[in-house]
Amino acid sequence: MSAGSKFVTAHWVKSSYSDASGGQCVEFSRGFAPALAGGIVPVRDSKAPEGAPLVFPAEVFASFVGAVQAGTFGSR
Repeated sequence: MSAGSKFVTAHWVKSSYSDASGGQCVEFSRGFAPALAGGIVPVRDSKAPEGAPLVFPAEVFASFVGAVQAGTFGSR
């Protein structure tokens, strides 16, 4: 069993910040992230979906998304 096999049935969402030309594509799955339950958010490279995703605590991922939306890392 591969490290990413438990995420095979996950519904993946492509980030709206992903590059339109097909490069720099990041996908995440909300299905594991009930924040109140201490959930997780798996994140993967859409160009290599067979690879194991990086897994973050839901609250950490939410903080990251908030920082991106606030422009903390610069603009697109």
